[in-house]
Amino acid sequence: MKFRQTDTPPVAAAKASFSASTAYRLEKNPRLPSQNKVPRERRRPDPLADVFDAEVAPMLQAAPHLRAVAVFDELMRRHPELGAGIRRTLERRIRAWRAVHGEEREVMFRQVHEPGRLGLSDFTGMGDASITIAGAPLDHRLYHFRLAYSGFEHAHVVLGGESFVALAEGLQNALWALGGAPREHRTDSLSAAFRNLDRQAQDDLTRRYEELCVHYRMTPSRNNVGVAHENGAIEGPHGHLKRAIEDALLMRSCRDFDDLDAYRRFIAEIVSRRNARHAKRIDVERTALQPLPDRRTCDYEEAVVRVTLSGGFTLRKVFYTVPSRLIGHQLRVRLYDERLEVFIGGTQLMTLPRGRARPSGKHGHVVDYRHVIASLRKKPMALLNLVYRDRLFPRDAYRRTFELLRERLSDRQACRAMVDLLALAHDRACEAELAELLAADLAIGRLPDVAALRQRFAPDPARLPNVVVEFVPLAAYEGLLDNARGGDAA
Repeated sequence: MKFRQTDTPPVAAAKASFSASTAYRLEKNPRLPSQNKVPRERRRPDPLADVFDAEVAPMLQAAPHLRAVAVFDELMRRHPELGAGIRRTLERRIRAWRAVHGEEREVMFRQVHEPGRLGLSDFTGMGDASITIAGAPLDHRLYHFRLAYSGFEHAHVVLGGESFVALAEGLQNALWALGGAPREHRTDSLSAAFRNLDRQAQDDLTRRYEELCVHYRMTPSRNNVGVAHENGAIEGPHGHLKRAIEDALLMRSCRDFDDLDAYRRFIAEIVSRRNARHAKRIDVERTALQPLPDRRTCDYEEAVVRVTLSGGFTLRKVFYTVPSRLIGHQLRVRLYDERLEVFIGGTQLMTLPRGRARPSGKHGHVVDYRHVIASLRKKPMALLNLVYRDRLFPRDAYRRTFELLRERLSDRQACRAMVDLLALAHDRACEAELAELLAADLAIGRLPDVAALRQRFAPDPARLPNVVVEFVPLAAYEGLLDNARGGDAA
């Protein structure tokens, strides 16, 4: 149009690099082609014209959170002649109505995170992963720690629930792997940190959690109850981490692991690969972290128990066997997430795997047949109706052997034979080898020959060392005494 002020339409068009016909068209109508389009009008009558303002809008005003599908079902009941084809139209109309007349919605405010300020902890379930350890399903969850600024992550396999022990162990592992501590530690309303039970339990657990944070000079905080998105810096990464684990499991083509340590190494490798992506930001945040204290603080709970005549003690609805010589003694027990350390006075006696109560609420059992085999030898019939009989057998082959013995022999003979087999496994330290032989007998439906097995695992005379003891003559000692007296006289 600037060229047109001095030139003819063909010359102005040539200078503007378009055709002369376009120049003559602009002379007649200077509007753009998109501005010349006729607005699209409705092609069919509005099916909701008579009912939306009269019926739908009052429903939405009375119940703002009413779902569109519920409104659709109500209209179908009142006006079946409208037909099911109006559903999408109704949903669009309701969405548009709410944009104009609906309630105010909650706004999410994105935050600026400072290096070294905020670390977050949470637990996430892993039931959908279907992990097995040596063929046995693993009921577990992950403790997940993350730094808000750099995205540093740490994951720890937890066998129990969201306990203070699991929180303390996982958090300290994360901080020592990181090499520093943030100034603030954020959780949701974890029962491990903020107990919502009776006042005594709440005070006890809150005190221990606060002492843990004081030890690392962190300020404890939590989000508002029921508002999970306030912990979005870790709630979202939960899903990313679990998807990465699922992808790794699919590529591995197997969800079974030889032992718990192998599974923990698998999780640690995935987390380390994720941290490698944020290595530069993590290095920046490490310089802003607080230094760690000289040592870790305790990540266990302590309890005092007494060993009963049953040859064990009960703790947290789980019965644990111990050597019978401890009956009547008072023991101090340290509870970790997956183990118990047992002390008498200041002396550590043993480490036991930690058990869990059954989902039904019934007591669990952690039994070592070595602790009770001496008494079972004297009372073999006690095995028949023993409360923890199924837990007594160290391997599945022993349990199946006892079932076969009960089918073929009397109860007394079956109990005696089974106790003899357990005693043989204990005395000759051949639990695994004996289990293989029992499994072979079970495969052909044959009862074990206790006498033959005892002979098989008897000590081999050819392997016994030939110890020759040479006695020193007594006269040699007399000579030593004479030399000693001579030295004194000198």
